[in-house]
Amino acid sequence: MPRASPDRDLAPAEAQLLRLADDEYVLGERYTEWQIFAPTPESDLALANVAQDEFGHARLYYDLLQEEFGYEERDLLWERDPGEFLHSPLVELETPEGDWADTVVRGYLYDVAERLRLDALADSSFGPLADRVPKVQGEEDYHREHAQSWLERLTGSEDAHRRVQDAVDRLFPHALSLFAPTRFEDEIVESGVRTRTLAELRADWLDEVVPYLESQGLTVPEPGAVERPDAVGRDGTHTADWAALHEAFTATYRELGFDEPATLRSENA
Repeated sequence: MPRASPDRDLAPAEAQLLRLADDEYVLGERYTEWQIFAPTPESDLALANVAQDEFGHARLYYDLLQEEFGYEERDLLWERDPGEFLHSPLVELETPEGDWADTVVRGYLYDVAERLRLDALADSSFGPLADRVPKVQGEEDYHREHAQSWLERLTGSEDAHRRVQDAVDRLFPHALSLFAPTRFEDEIVESGVRTRTLAELRADWLDEVVPYLESQGLTVPEPGAVERPDAVGRDGTHTADWAALHEAFTATYRELGFDEPATLRSENA
């Protein structure tokens, strides 16, 4: 897979698109694991819609990488080395079995960060990306509202509140990796591909998520005291959960032989 556009002026846009696409695709994969297992039929349908949206957003970004940078789909997903994906570990972590609270907290932490990121891409100097941001923004607003609605519902129950707190403790350190840099980070901002720095986005995210979670009676880890996880994601390092997820979503591609060149059958075969 190409590591950067030969046109250095376009490399920042390429790097930004890769982290956008990978985040959305992997989160969509995790959401699909809840199909028929969500707590209510309504929540099952809602999360199915969210997952479909995330896959649609990933497709939009991957399509841009194909159209503008010459990638092929197999290079971006099916035959790409797991260590080349740039998504945050927040979206790859396996959900503890049956823990709906964990999925809700993950969604909330991610969706607030995604809104801030999209706002900073709305006036991107890379026109093909800026043109697509408004559609994604509308759908992401629904995702965040869905997560907040469930958070408020869960924190009203003593047992569920405990599980939400456990999820915050587990996921918050990984959520901070959403703001870790990838290659060309300085150039992404300097070129105007994204109009705000990761540090600025992180500060705004903390200003929003910490007071909100505390308003629900939750204790939020002090960001400065959080031990940084070994896996950062943006640099290609991932948790042990990623290997199994990558194996699962590429399995059908391999089993059907799409990774092997087609051959004409011999008349004597």
